[in-house]
Formats: sequence, structure tokens, C-alpha cells
Amino acid sequence: MPINIPKNLPAGEILANENIFIMDEQRASTQDIRPLNILVLNLMPEKERTETQLLRLLSNSPLQVNVELLHTASYASKNVSQSHLQQFYKSFNQIKNNRYDGMIITGAPVEQLKFEEVYYWKELTEIMEWTKTHVTSVMHICWGAQAALYYHYGIDKFKLSEKRTGVFQHQLVNSDVQLVRGCDDEFLAPHSRFTDVSEEEILAHDDLILVSTSKDSGPFTILSKDKKHVMVTGHLEYDATTLGIEYHRDMDNGLQPEMPIDYFPDNDPNEKPLNRWRSHAYLVFSNWLNYYVYQETPFSWK
Repeated sequence: MPINIPKNLPAGEILANENIFIMDEQRASTQDIRPLNILVLNLMPEKERTETQLLRLLSNSPLQVNVELLHTASYASKNVSQSHLQQFYKSFNQIKNNRYDGMIITGAPVEQLKFEEVYYWKELTEIMEWTKTHVTSVMHICWGAQAALYYHYGIDKFKLSEKRTGVFQHQLVNSDVQLVRGCDDEFLAPHSRFTDVSEEEILAHDDLILVSTSKDSGPFTILSKDKKHVMVTGHLEYDATTLGIEYHRDMDNGLQPEMPIDYFPDNDPNEKPLNRWRSHAYLVFSNWLNYYVYQETPFSWK
């Protein structure tokens, strides 16, 4: 089934070239069908790249998905044109009276700050509070996952001694939950962050389920028992080249970054990396849409 996106969104052409069925809002309005309405709060600096990555994963489902894009009004991103935001994004005030079947809150490059020091933290907490009554299920990614654990469950992050970047092996510790139905017991996933959360605190919390973890990169997938929140501490949405782009960018800026672990073939940054987490990413997103959004959301919001 198609994924419905704003007309002329640049990601649409990229996805169409990948043979992904794209339908713009104008054509979707003629379809006599109840699509899933998904809201994406995009906090990543390079918004167009993140849009494409997330839309690609949301498209792999027999369910028709209507996607709206949200940005913060309290902070203006410096890495995307204002015309792009004005044409394709909405602010919270514009959508706060709507109800959504699902929502994604992305990561953001602010993890070294305390949550309360983040410029748009007050606005984000207002949005996260609003999701309790206006969204069926929310997927939180990387810093977005840490923010959710802190705001909803009181679990704070802590700084790592060095940036955790690379592709790491993970293990399922709870394969019974529907989020990972069909997933392998072991899988790879990329990380790119300076902070982590405590596995012990997650295991001790009565409202949370640890779904997967890694001895090298810590807890990965966390689920609330009411299925309201899915928290993924890494970046399943990343393309094969994303970690490399970050590494070469930091090198060019003279930051002397650590080379991503188990990422470049033969640890040669001139070699093209492979995407070794794609199947797990598609399956997790499809399971979320099916079991936590489609099968939980009301047919008609009241």
C-alpha cells in the first residue's frame, strides 16, 4: 500500500526511484480508505535526509500511511531552509487539536546537554504530555528515546567516556513481544551518541520491558507495558553511509573523531560500508505499525 506524503516533498522523488509506492496528499484525498495518520517530530539537523530514511521504513507495510511532519517553534534549525519548513512542516500549535494513530520523535545532537538545558525542552515536554491523550503509540529514537525515558519514567542519561559510534551486535532478551516478532535472536544496529541509559534502572522499572540489549552498546529497545512508548537508543533508520558521512564531516572539521567500530570494510574509511541492519529495521517498523498502531488505534477518534 502507498505512503502518503506532502506534495513535492524532496524525499518523494528519491523513494519513487526506489520503486516505493508514493501518493501525495491530493491523490490520497480521493481514496475511500482510513489511512494510519503518523506524525513525525523531526529534531535532526539534516531534516531532508532523516525524512527520507524514516519514510522508507514506514512504506514497507500493507497499511496505507499518511505522514505529517512537525518541527519545533521554539528553535529554528540552521541546516534546512526556511522555505522547506514552511512548505512541508507544521508547528505544534497547528496540530495540537488533532489525534494521531502513531508518532515518531527523532534523535537530536544535544545529548551532551542536560535535558533542561536544551533550548526547546519546554516545548518538547508539552508535546510529550500531549501524546498521552492524542497519540496511540510513540516511537522514540536515540536522544528522543532518552528524553522519553527521562520525562515519562524518571530514568536519566549519563555521559560516556567517548563517543559510541559504529555497528554493534545486539541480543533479544524478550522475544515474546510483538515488536520483534520474526526478528533474529541476534542482530546488528548502528549507534552514534555520547550518552547512555542504565540497563539496571530499566529492568527495575515496573512499567518498562527491556526487549534487546548489547554488551558493547547497552540497552537498545525498550517498550512500555501499555504499548504506548517504544524507545530505540540507536539509529535503525540510518542509511549505510550515514555514520561515514558523520565521521568524514568531523574529520574535515578537525575534531579527530574515533573511527566507527565494525563499520568500514577492513577499517578503511575509503571503503564503502554495507547496510547490515536493514532487515531488522524494516521488520521493527512494520511490527510497530501493525501491532502497536493499527491494532490498537480506534477506527474513529472521538
